[in-house]
Amino acid sequence: MEVILNPALQARLEELAAETGRGQAALVEEAVSGYLSELVTTRDMLDRRYDDLKSGRVSLIDGEEALARLKAKTQEQRKTPPCA
Repeated sequence: MEVILNPALQARLEELAAETGRGQAALVEEAVSGYLSELVTTRDMLDRRYDDLKSGRVSLIDGEEALARLKAKTQEQRKTPPCA
């Protein structure tokens, strides 16, 4: 497989390879591997959340209610002194 990068990204890759002493191919492989791992994790989480919604285990709330809950929680936390 051949990967073609734009010149700016290619320059950053070359610089990082020079700084770390690692090959460009190894850096690209590591980056792609990390990205794919995160993508799989995110996809799995989204699938579980969709299944939770579809089954009725959780329900949606509108944005205004979510914001109100977040503000109330923040205000309550501000009342509590930080742990020493």
